[in-house]
Amino acid sequence: MGFQRSSNRQKVQPGVSDLSSNERAPNSCHPVINGSAVSDDANYSSWMVDHPSALTSFDQMMKDAKGKKIVVFLDYDGTLSPIVNDPDRAFMSDEMRAAVREVAKYFPTAIISGRSRDKVKGFVQLNNIYYAGSHGMDIMAPPRPVRSSEGKYHTVSLDRKGNEAVFQPAQKFLPSIQKILTELEEAIMKIQGARVENNRFCVSVHFRQVRDEDYGILEEKVKSILKHYPDFRLGWGKKVMEIRPSIEWDKGNALEYLLDTLGLGNCTDVLPVYIGDDRTDEDAFKVIQKRGRGYPIVVASSPKDTKASYSLHDPSEVLTFLLRLARWRKASSSSRSLSQIWGVGS
Repeated sequence: MGFQRSSNRQKVQPGVSDLSSNERAPNSCHPVINGSAVSDDANYSSWMVDHPSALTSFDQMMKDAKGKKIVVFLDYDGTLSPIVNDPDRAFMSDEMRAAVREVAKYFPTAIISGRSRDKVKGFVQLNNIYYAGSHGMDIMAPPRPVRSSEGKYHTVSLDRKGNEAVFQPAQKFLPSIQKILTELEEAIMKIQGARVENNRFCVSVHFRQVRDEDYGILEEKVKSILKHYPDFRLGWGKKVMEIRPSIEWDKGNALEYLLDTLGLGNCTDVLPVYIGDDRTDEDAFKVIQKRGRGYPIVVASSPKDTKASYSLHDPSEVLTFLLRLARWRKASSSSRSLSQIWGVGS
């Protein structure tokens, strides 16, 4: 028995690299649904019928979750922090940090981001949660036995204190990633507004501040470099091109891996809550949909194709949802937190 809503409207699973030229354009102002540009105001209300607010649905969601084990997964950019022009200034508010800290007192909590693990941890500054960077290709998790599935997971190594295990399935690609970084920085240095970000196991090329007339040149330069690296693929996020190793690993795999390391992978009473706003989060939504149990929640202020069952309008609504979730658990449980039960450090 699952607790996610089913939709009568067909949803398209968007791949990371299947965007049309209109969606890739740096200043596109309308969402694209099933290939057609639409007006936000005209379609958002009807879209909400299939993706109701997680705030208005909260009481029913928690009623269904009673007696179940909730595990919380969060994206960072656009979910816990607003999307900003300068990626180095995507700071989360003190209120959001306090809310995530409070949620983690009661539920195992992880942040799965496209940023490098160290960078997102520097933004969040919390020690009672797990971090997965580079779209799940760099995970710091509990050193518990991992369920084996014909070599599904690579060997993990303990940190210096032996308290957590580092899982990095794309480690062999690091030398190539460094070469790509160097070539990209040299190739785009004269394109105003373009910026290369080293996310360790993937590379981001930001074009939010690139002029429309320069975008085609930027994309051509990036693609010309990648022609020499067949083991990598190019994808698009929100005003960003992302270069990643071509391995079968994404945020959905990271969600499953974390559940397994927590000893919850095969439990039928576990409800993953995943909140994210980007196309890479769709891989995690798809995993929850396949499990048949859990709450995939998309952060969106306009209609979009998604596998999520619920929605939140923006990071401010994410904040409200997290605070309500913590208050709900606090009111319905003893003073002993679930984080103590599942071994999350404080």
